[in-house]
Amino acid sequence: MNHLSILIIDDEDQLRKLLARILSLEGFDITEAADIKTARQLINRKSYAVVLCDVKLPDGNGLDFIYEIKQKDPLAEVILLTAYGNIADGVTAIKQGAFDYITKGDDNDRIIPLVNQAMEKVKSSRAKAISIKEQTSYNFESIIGNSPVIKHAVLLAKKIAPSETTVLLLGETGTGKEVFANAIHEESKSNGNAFVAINCSAFTRELLEGELFGHKAGAFTGAVKDKKGLIEMADKGTLFLDEIGEMNIELQAKLLRVLENGEFIKLGDTKTTNVSVRLIAATNRDLLKSIGEGTFREDLYYRINVFSIHLPALRERIKDIKELANHFIRKISVKESKTIPVLSDAAQALMEQYEWKGNIRELKNIMERAVILEDDGIILPIHLPYEIQEKQDNKNKGLSLAGVEKSHIHKMLQYNNYNKTKTAETLGIGLTTLYRKMEEYHIPK
Repeated sequence: MNHLSILIIDDEDQLRKLLARILSLEGFDITEAADIKTARQLINRKSYAVVLCDVKLPDGNGLDFIYEIKQKDPLAEVILLTAYGNIADGVTAIKQGAFDYITKGDDNDRIIPLVNQAMEKVKSSRAKAISIKEQTSYNFESIIGNSPVIKHAVLLAKKIAPSETTVLLLGETGTGKEVFANAIHEESKSNGNAFVAINCSAFTRELLEGELFGHKAGAFTGAVKDKKGLIEMADKGTLFLDEIGEMNIELQAKLLRVLENGEFIKLGDTKTTNVSVRLIAATNRDLLKSIGEGTFREDLYYRINVFSIHLPALRERIKDIKELANHFIRKISVKESKTIPVLSDAAQALMEQYEWKGNIRELKNIMERAVILEDDGIILPIHLPYEIQEKQDNKNKGLSLAGVEKSHIHKMLQYNNYNKTKTAETLGIGLTTLYRKMEEYHIPK
C-alpha cells in the first residue's frame, strides 16, 4: 500500500541485498525477489510504485515481464538492470514501457536519482488521476457544440442536475465525461461543496481502496497517520468515478454499501463512517457484457444506472469539429504566447474526414501540435499528423498525372499562405509557369 514501496528482482543475492540496503537507507520500503515466479506472487498481493528488475532471470526475461507488471499496475515504473549495458536491450526496454535501464556496477551513482525520478513520476501520475475542484470549474456553457446529439446530451444533463439522483455517463474515452460531470455538479444543490474525481483505471485494487475509503494509522506498513479517503472528502458534494467498469468486484461491494446506506469502514478501522454523497459514474465499457463475464456486479449496475446519458463520439458530431478546434487553438495560443492562427479550410476538411478514435482529447492534442508547428498565422494540412494528411493523399490515388500535379500545387499554395513567389520557389518552377499552371487547372488566385 505504501506509495514508496520498491520491488527488487534479481537472482544475484549480493547485488540485490546491496541495492535493498542502499534504497532502504533512503527511506523506501523494499521487497526482494530472486525470480519472476516469486515476483509475480508479490505483485499479485501488493502494489509497488517502482520495480527494479534484472533482464536475465532464472525463469524468464525481465523485458517480457515489464508487460505483466504494467498490466497489474499501469502507473508503476520499471527500471531494468542489465549486466552488459546492451543498447538493443535498452531500446527494447523503453519501447516495452520501462522508465529507464541501468548497467549493473557501472551506474551505481545513477540508482538513487533514477529511483527518485521514477517515484516522482508515479506520484504525479496518481495525482493526475485524482482531481478535487477548488476554483476551476465547468458549467454547461463550457460544453461546445451545436450538433443535435450533443445538444440532446446537454438537455438531459440539465434536467437531472438539480436532483441528487445518481448519473451514469456512457461513451468512448475522450468524449468529455468529466466536463459533463463537473457541469452537473455546478448546477446541483451541492455546488458549494466538493467535486471529487478519480479515474478507477489508474489504480490497482488495493491502491484504489485506500484512495476511496482512506485508512487508520497502522493499517499497513507505512500508514503512519490517518488518511481521509475521497468518499469522505466528497461528503455533501459529488463523487465522480471515471471508468467505473475497471473497479475490482470486491470494491464494488463496498461502494454499493455506500450508495445504499451512506456508510463504510476505513482500512484498519472498527467503526463505520457516514457520508452523504451524490455519485456520478462513467464508463466506456458495456457493463451488461461485464455482468455476463462476472466482472461487474448486477446490483451495483442497477444502482448506478438510475439516469444514463450517452455522450456522442466526435465522429458523430462532425459539424462541431471546427468550433471545437478553434476553441483549442485560442486556448493553446494564449498559453504559448502566440498570435492566434486561422484554421485553413483545407485542414478543416481533412479533420472532418478523420475517424477521431481518441475523440475530443485527441483533437485537443492535435491542435496543440499544430499551433506549435505553424509560423505564418494559418494552420495548414502540413501541420496535421500524417494519419490525417493521408486522407488527402488517398484522394489522389487513381488520379491522372495532371490531377496529381494540380493537387500538389494546391497544397503548396496553402502551405505558403498563397504567396505565389514562395510557392514557385518551393516547387522549383518560375513564377510565370506557376501562374500558367494555376490558370490551366482553374486554381483560384
